Amino acid sequence: MAYGPEKIVPYNDNEQKSTQIKRMFDSIAGTYDMLNHTLSLGFDKGWRRKGIAYLKPYSPESILDIATGTGDLAVSMCKTLHPKRIIGADISEGMMDIGRQKVSKEGLSGCISFEWQDCTSLTYADDSFDAVTVAFGIRNFDNIEKGIEEMHRVLKVGGHIMILELSTPASFPMKQLYKLYSSTVIPFMGWFFSKEEKAYHYLPASIKVVPQGEVMKGLLTAKGFTDIGVQTFTSGICSLYTGKKG
Repeated sequence: MAYGPEKIVPYNDNEQKSTQIKRMFDSIAGTYDMLNHTLSLGFDKGWRRKGIAYLKPYSPESILDIATGTGDLAVSMCKTLHPKRIIGADISEGMMDIGRQKVSKEGLSGCISFEWQDCTSLTYADDSFDAVTVAFGIRNFDNIEKGIEEMHRVLKVGGHIMILELSTPASFPMKQLYKLYSSTVIPFMGWFFSKEEKAYHYLPASIKVVPQGEVMKGLLTAKGFTDIGVQTFTSGICSLYTGKKG
């Protein structure tokens, strides 16, 4: 089954989505962190803290952070959860290069490493990780179902997933305010600072159609996850999905 985000691409209909996503993130890597924090009004930092708080009672020693980008979540998890290792996986070397610099500056290279990986065809063995995480990246997957299947495969039995994703507010007045903000402010700010206008038109377009709420819960259930939880933050702008491999 194809979900909406798989049909939403940054540039054209003639290239595979993952090829376009790689090019897009390589092009905006230098301004990504600044724009990410600015456009979310800083709320993204709190959302990550809430996701990490879910994992804390389970003390995962090995974590795979898929679509790691510049490694913000990986760095925060390393500082809070103190695992033995975190692998940040992504298809954009440009983003991961920023992450490597960040990790080195923080003195966390002994905990965090970065590797190129296709999230729909991970190279890791079955049952490899205590936790698998994705923060604001699942809408960029070429195939969401296959990506979630791979997350389940590489997770140890009893291990936990934690997915943060942007979502669409459903209630007045946030629904109307968010629609205006995402259609005007986000593309303009993205163009002004990164000169990559299409990337910041793609962002709100992909959020509109990513599986959300009960749809995402049903998808995770269908792929074998149990004890699934769904929470929303900031009037529905961000959603947290959690679960475990039974």
